[in-house]
Amino acid sequence: MEVKDTLNLLKTKFPMRAGLPNKEPDRQAEWTANNLYERRQELNKDKKSFVLHDGPPFANGNIHMGHALNKVSKDIIVRYKSMSGFRSPYVPGWDTHGLPIEQALTNSGVNRKSMTVAEYRKLCEAYAWEQVNTQREDFKRLGVAGEWDNPYVTLTKDYEAEQIKVFGKMAEKGFIYRGLKPIYWSPSSESSLAEAEIEYKDVKSPNIYVAFKVNDGKEILDNDTSLIIWTTTPWTLPSNLAVAVNADFDYAVVEADGRKFVVASKMAEEVAEILGWEDVELIKEVKGSDLEHVTTKHPFYDRDSLVILGDHVTLESGTGLVHTAPGHGEEDFIAAQQYGLKVLSPVDEKGCFTNEAPGLEGVYYDDANKIITDWLKEKDALLKLSFFTHSYPHDWRTKKPVIYRATPQWFASIKDFREDILKAIQEVNWLQPWGMQRIYNMVRDRGDWVISRQRAWGVPLPIFYAENGDAIITPETIEHVSNLFAEFGSNVWFEREAKDLLPEGFESPSSPNGRFTKETDIMDVWFDSGSSHQAVLKARENLTFPADMYLEGSDQYRGWFNSSLTTSVAINDTTPYKSVLSQGMVLDGDGRKMSKSLGNTILPNKVIKQMGADIVRLWVSSVDSQADVRVSMDILKQVSEVYRKIRNTIRFLIQNTEDFSPVEHTVPYEELRTVDQYMMNRLNRTVEKVLNAYDNYDFSDIYKEINQFCTVDMSNFYVNFSKDVLYIDAPDAHSRRAMQTVFYQVTVKLAKLLTPIIPHTTEEIWTYLDEEEDYVQLAEMPEVEQYGNAEELVEKWDKFMRLRDHILKANEVARENKVIGKDFEADTTLYATKEVRSLLDSLNTDLRQILIASNFTVKDLSEKPEGDTSILDFETVSIKVEHMEGEVCERCRITSKDLIEVDGVGKLCTRCHHICEQHYPELLK
Repeated sequence: MEVKDTLNLLKTKFPMRAGLPNKEPDRQAEWTANNLYERRQELNKDKKSFVLHDGPPFANGNIHMGHALNKVSKDIIVRYKSMSGFRSPYVPGWDTHGLPIEQALTNSGVNRKSMTVAEYRKLCEAYAWEQVNTQREDFKRLGVAGEWDNPYVTLTKDYEAEQIKVFGKMAEKGFIYRGLKPIYWSPSSESSLAEAEIEYKDVKSPNIYVAFKVNDGKEILDNDTSLIIWTTTPWTLPSNLAVAVNADFDYAVVEADGRKFVVASKMAEEVAEILGWEDVELIKEVKGSDLEHVTTKHPFYDRDSLVILGDHVTLESGTGLVHTAPGHGEEDFIAAQQYGLKVLSPVDEKGCFTNEAPGLEGVYYDDANKIITDWLKEKDALLKLSFFTHSYPHDWRTKKPVIYRATPQWFASIKDFREDILKAIQEVNWLQPWGMQRIYNMVRDRGDWVISRQRAWGVPLPIFYAENGDAIITPETIEHVSNLFAEFGSNVWFEREAKDLLPEGFESPSSPNGRFTKETDIMDVWFDSGSSHQAVLKARENLTFPADMYLEGSDQYRGWFNSSLTTSVAINDTTPYKSVLSQGMVLDGDGRKMSKSLGNTILPNKVIKQMGADIVRLWVSSVDSQADVRVSMDILKQVSEVYRKIRNTIRFLIQNTEDFSPVEHTVPYEELRTVDQYMMNRLNRTVEKVLNAYDNYDFSDIYKEINQFCTVDMSNFYVNFSKDVLYIDAPDAHSRRAMQTVFYQVTVKLAKLLTPIIPHTTEEIWTYLDEEEDYVQLAEMPEVEQYGNAEELVEKWDKFMRLRDHILKANEVARENKVIGKDFEADTTLYATKEVRSLLDSLNTDLRQILIASNFTVKDLSEKPEGDTSILDFETVSIKVEHMEGEVCERCRITSKDLIEVDGVGKLCTRCHHICEQHYPELLK
């Protein structure tokens, strides 16, 4: 026998290198084969429910890091809840209608006009399913657990049928109406847009001041006077029908450079400067109310423009007089309605002028700006032309500018139940308090919801028209259409004539001849996803309404959070969610928005192939996702390094418990050494903090806490001195079994705590543990233990740890001065106060071993020699580190003066000699 044979040098098959990219797919296949998700649901079937309702990502292309952040965050929550006493099923969903799919087909060469709408929609559906299947595999590869074989998809028959019912209930309550008013219109999409589909980008626009010459001054103004308006949209001037003033403002009639003009009195000086007037004289002032019904001449068409009153007129910019085109502005529309002005909107769905704008037929609206300003110059009506850059609404899909355009549309009347929505908002637990204010303000200020879209791919509006044009929406027709969709899908609407979609024998006084037509517009896609509380939460037995949580990106305050809230309050008189958590956007490492054009995108699939899904998941836990987050390959490498440290710490624990049986060898807490008890309390504190962080959805706190525990508490302290016990002491020594007890408990509890975040790794760890559950995913979260002496013990050891920092500093200085090479060579003398010496005595432990020194001596502070410059002084102690005299023990490598010579072995310290006498006598023969 050799000396090394007496050491407890255990081996483990737990690999240092994780090999995640190769191992994770096999592990996921095993989970599927063993029905882990279903088994977890069965375990939890009688527990309290916690339902996180999945907001549907749009089915278009492989997932990006924003998808990964969102889906992994949800998976962390659901896994944690499932291991914490809740029944927490997860039903993933997809949004599958809308313009992007139509655009994708067009880009692939599909000619929409060469086929029927029904045929075209079948191509859209096939494409959507391809995208769903692609994204489904991407999400599964991330390790997200859920009902992947039974997701909800907005194009399925059952979903569409429920959506029709939502529409029908809102119509029955009188919330659905058809109206002509200006709405956001996207020429690039050839469709109306809701406010949620608008984003703002900077554009360069003309900035013009135009003179409207008085035609009939009503004895208030002379006919040689002109009213000045300011606009940044010259293309809307063909639609001008009025000039609006504020009844309460004072207006100045001035003579400037030989012409008479009217502007708001408070704006006169600013306007004079902008227009470069040199000779200005105030003729008189009039009230805005006195100008009502004055008529002016349109600057280039042969018609009048009426002066009207409007509260929307302000003095923030311009002239205090507002060019009014009822067909191109909501405030213009409302003001003009009071005067019975018609709605003129001479722009078609592609953004080109119609013959209602003479001289501009077929001209794209933006191109008309130049033509119109030239006309104004010819008429001597253009007082100023300049250009400026400002924020302007764009279609968030096509990224092209939108316009306000009056067209007949179907609306949901928000004003009819706005107060109910605002009240409901205050009943939700907005996990970011600012979220409540954000959505509250949106609902408070929003107009009615435009729910019709002039597209082909979507759920059709279930509306029939009688011969006289009356709309038919009755409970009978809604139920019948819903049943048809449930049986055949919504494509039946485009495959059959109106009469074949109505209930058998349906009659209407408005259609005495039995002739009906049907609506061809589809519903806004936000109505699709906004109906999920009915089509999913209420429709599935394993889910609950309202959901316990909605979790999406912060852009969904204007999107899914909003549309779901609106439809739910409308038909259920309550919110669809109890709590809402939002996340920021994913940016690159420099804080820039990711885009293909910048070349700064990072694809999750690429990261998974290089590093593994658990690294992506660990990154998700590392960031404060409630704000915008950053990701780059360098950041992911840093996360990978943290993963490596955690893994190597646990690997050491596993390796050194290979001969430990938790049933046979566990040492009760009361019989542990105080240092072991201290570590059990440090572990307990970590468990408590991590569980609290899970409960508060502070994943980054979990990441920091576990990293801190593994690095500082374990690696830098407990593991650091453990080798002198685990390798050197006898296999069944109390000290060794005590440390193994701590090691095993740390491994078990860390595996459980980390399972929601890195399940592939923790399942690998679990295979090396002797636990009741065959998978850690079927275990429960660790509980916070109650140790009787915890507070006093931790306080003592925390004081010692601060003292240890001083000793480590002294060792560092000794190494720099070449006094010692390693801590093991140190002969350390501590000169301490009575209080410190009392503290060290109360720890009742081998401090030499914990400090990894060869010798450790404690003396009274009064014994410190004067003038010894090698002594380091601290507040309550002074420390001297010398090189230990003596020789090195062949077995434990400690330096000692008292070594015993053993023939054929070498010299052993008294401790090792005693161990060998008791357990390896053959070595000493």
